[in-house]
Amino acid sequence: MTAAAHPALDELIATVALLRAPGGCPWDAEQTHESLVQYLVEECWELIDAIESGDRAEMIEELGDVLYQVLFHADLAAHTPGEDFDLEDVARHMTAKMVARHPHVFGDREAETAEDVVGFWDELKADEKPHRTSVLDGVPMGMPALALAAKVLTKAEKAGVAPSASPHAPADPLLGEPFPADEAELGEALLRLVAEARGRGLDAERALRGAIRGFTAEVRAAEASTPPGPRE
Repeated sequence: MTAAAHPALDELIATVALLRAPGGCPWDAEQTHESLVQYLVEECWELIDAIESGDRAEMIEELGDVLYQVLFHADLAAHTPGEDFDLEDVARHMTAKMVARHPHVFGDREAETAEDVVGFWDELKADEKPHRTSVLDGVPMGMPALALAAKVLTKAEKAGVAPSASPHAPADPLLGEPFPADEAELGEALLRLVAEARGRGLDAERALRGAIRGFTAEVRAAEASTPPGPRE
């Protein structure tokens, strides 16, 4: 197979290298992986905004900003003693990972549905990371609370654990109203709930993160009380 030419991408890679090279940009030269984290987070959220707005021009710009972060980290690693990896290593590793996780495309397994594919991924990730003992291992706890809650609940389902009802909670957590019929109504209800919490001097983000920490403890306790089995 003949490799496709990507002149624009090659030019961007060269631009990153030039900016970080001696005689280039002093700010770029001073950056570390750690100092760049804030920009990576910001760029990802800006990309999400562009996707949700459906603005094609904004998507091109924000995808470029996220891509630039990847190239910056790779160039930084290539010139940092002890790290010694570059963009080729990153790409090579990702290609191998995707090939391994798609045996229905690159191997002899068959998948007819998206659920079949998810099952493959669960099996393969368990083989790749045998040191993980909990379905929650690998969940980035620094995620925003709502996204983290959804992730933890999805993982917990695989361990057969669901949140227990709180004796302190009202019968309907969404301000006593019928449960929203769709995402638009759900969004409005959540916004009202956050507004109500704010009016009472409560931090909704911190409150949800606290509840998640308590639930993760329940999940790990439930896992510890059951016989060992495959973990994601």
